[in-house]
Amino acid sequence: MRVLLIEDDALIGESLKTGLEKLGFSVDWFDDGIDGAEALLQAIYDAVVLDLGLPRMDGMSILKMWRDKGHTEPVLILTARGDVDHRIAGLNSGADDYLPKPFSLREVQARLNALIRRNKGRSTPSLSHNDVSLNPHTRSVTLKGEPVTLSPKEITILELLLLNKNKVLSRERIEETIYAWDGDIQSNAVEVHIHHLRKKLGKDIIKTIPKIGYIIEDK
Repeated sequence: MRVLLIEDDALIGESLKTGLEKLGFSVDWFDDGIDGAEALLQAIYDAVVLDLGLPRMDGMSILKMWRDKGHTEPVLILTARGDVDHRIAGLNSGADDYLPKPFSLREVQARLNALIRRNKGRSTPSLSHNDVSLNPHTRSVTLKGEPVTLSPKEITILELLLLNKNKVLSRERIEETIYAWDGDIQSNAVEVHIHHLRKKLGKDIIKTIPKIGYIIEDK
């Protein structure tokens, strides 16, 4: 899943970006309020991690601007301001969850997974299709109950298609999810990952819609 991270503390920002990417997320990190606010208007994100105390534009103003423009991406606020008044203000401004510093990476992961799951209208944490099951928290995949080894990007593509089951996703949409802006995208990368997923999980799990994209479809 692709996450927008806006955090001006270099140590926290670098740690979160590195940690979340190791857990399978694609992360775009900005340490400036205006640049970070603009990023959500230019790309598709599954969730946002937002600090409140930012240079040039504070987190509350960013959040209000996004919601006023109709953006509904789930937002997790990270801030040192741990008192009740700031929590209430953040939630009333349109935040979906609130996590005071200090925090653990695993808790950030769990909260992001929960926000994305709720945003997609799902109540259970696991994703499945026929004999294939994916646990977003452990990043593990099974086929007929047996573990299957997938690369991080293969897992991310499978997760994206399962979250959007019965909906065709274009190659460009998939690229936007698996690669951050600073990522090196090969022209046939998505096709190669889809090919490997079919070899490991069955040729019929992902259907190609010519000139449109890919879909995991209930029959």
